[in-house]
Amino acid sequence: MRRIIISLGLTAWLSANPAHAFEIEAEQDFGLPPAAPIEVLSNADIEAMAAVLTDFAARHPTRRVHYVQASSAEIQRAIRDEGARFDLVISSAMDLQMKLANDGFAASVELDVPGLPDWARWRDQLWGMALEPVVTLASRRGFGDLPLPRSRRELIATLRENPDRFAGRIASYDPEVSGVGYFLVSQDDQGSDGFWRLAEVMGRLDARLFCCSGDMIEELRAGRVALAYNVVASYAARFRPDDPDLVQLELDDYVLAILRSAFVPVAAPDPEGGELLLAHLLSPWSQGIIADSAGVALIPGTGPAPGPSLRPIRLDAGLLVYDDRLRRASLLSEWRAALIQDMPAGETPTTPEAP
Repeated sequence: MRRIIISLGLTAWLSANPAHAFEIEAEQDFGLPPAAPIEVLSNADIEAMAAVLTDFAARHPTRRVHYVQASSAEIQRAIRDEGARFDLVISSAMDLQMKLANDGFAASVELDVPGLPDWARWRDQLWGMALEPVVTLASRRGFGDLPLPRSRRELIATLRENPDRFAGRIASYDPEVSGVGYFLVSQDDQGSDGFWRLAEVMGRLDARLFCCSGDMIEELRAGRVALAYNVVASYAARFRPDDPDLVQLELDDYVLAILRSAFVPVAAPDPEGGELLLAHLLSPWSQGIIADSAGVALIPGTGPAPGPSLRPIRLDAGLLVYDDRLRRASLLSEWRAALIQDMPAGETPTTPEAP
């Protein structure tokens, strides 16, 4: 379970904004007072953003960044329902970001970003800032002498043929508590008919469900799970070089890639600060840092080129279909039928509590 860290500075901020009751996971300042703060709300872990934000503070000594980390669902709640005032909002839940922008919460920003693909921006309001491959991770110890699967078809066969090895030792997102998790289920649903066969197999093996990539990786590294399906690659990149047990499966049928996007809210207390930071995140030097972590460049020439199996998800109004209540209910119902299957008498599922 993730720790909720609230510093004295954040406590003071909440006291001044008593209506802001959304759940905060962590926060950190980059730069020091009396530099003017730029308020950022994001679902990216602080560690994932630390390098580019430290660089920003060094280049702009009169500004500092107050970075508040929350889940994608809490970001939606904060901006839409509570009127929380931030200068920049960042999230990997593309459908929720598009919904906020389409509903008028995002301001128009004029930026010249050479090389940024057309599908990585929506109007001048929503800006893709990172291409994040979604991968499957495995433990070499967990697989033992089994060959590593190269496609979802092979993965299904491996799990079916080795139930004793993988029962209770598969991790994936819980789409009922994670906005990113729901979005990835919706994309897998479109990407392959085989996804639901995989989901049923994981359900029969009592898959464990998590809120976020970091928690799945922790369980994998601790040896409590052998496989983590749908993990954001940039989180795994922190550990793979120093953990020989951690291996990224090269599934060649398709690899989804979500866009982590950002917008300056119309109610931003310091829109100029938000725009300044957004421009920094889209600069070639920041994009190089981000691409090194994600393993693929959003802007050509700033890092590794996409592989042949990579399937980027476009940032466009078509994402709004996933906000439809009937569609969401139908998709989650199908997911429950596949993953939350009836257990034998006397047994209980191993799904952890939501943080």
